[in-house]
Amino acid sequence: MWGNNKSPEPAAPSAAPEKSANVPAKTQTPPNWEAKPMAMNPMDQSYSSGGATARLGASLHVKGEITGNEDLSIDGTVEGLVHLEERKLTVGASAKVTADIVAREVVVYGNVKGNLRARDRIEIKKDGSVVGDLTTARIMIEDGAYFKGSIEIDKGGEASGSSDKSYSRTNAKPVTTSASASAS
Repeated sequence: MWGNNKSPEPAAPSAAPEKSANVPAKTQTPPNWEAKPMAMNPMDQSYSSGGATARLGASLHVKGEITGNEDLSIDGTVEGLVHLEERKLTVGASAKVTADIVAREVVVYGNVKGNLRARDRIEIKKDGSVVGDLTTARIMIEDGAYFKGSIEIDKGGEASGSSDKSYSRTNAKPVTTSASASAS
C-alpha cells in the first residue's frame, strides 16, 4: 500500500526521476541511524549534564581517587577516595568499595569500608554493608543491612562543605553506637 503511492515523484518535477527516487531513501536512513548513537554518546556534553549516571562496571578495579561532577554507579572494586561533592553515588550490589566517600547522596547496596560524608542523605539498603563513620543530614538503614560505626547527624548540611581531606572528627558529636541490623 505504501509502495503504490506515487505522489512523491510528481512533487519534484525539476529533478531527474531516478535520482529523486534514490536520494530520499539514502538520505533518510543515515540520519535516523546516526541520531541514536549521537543521542546516547557519553562524551556529548548535553548527555552528561542532563542527569545521566556514569557507571563503573563489575569487572573494573580502580585504585586511587575518583572525582567528578556527575552521578556515579559503582559495580566493581574501588580503593582510595571517591569525591562527588554535589552528586549521587550508588554502590551496587556487586561492588566492593574500600574508600572514604564524599557526595551529596550515597546509596549502598553492596559493601563499603570507609567513612561516608553526604550533605543530603545516606541510605544503606537491606543487603548493603557499611563499616565506617557516617556524617549526613539524613540516614536510612533498612532491615537486613549491616552497619558498624558511628553516625553524626549534620543538620546544617555541612557534611561535605569542608575541603579538609583528613576527615577529622575533633568537633564531632557522634552517636556512640556500634549497630548491626540483620534479617532473622
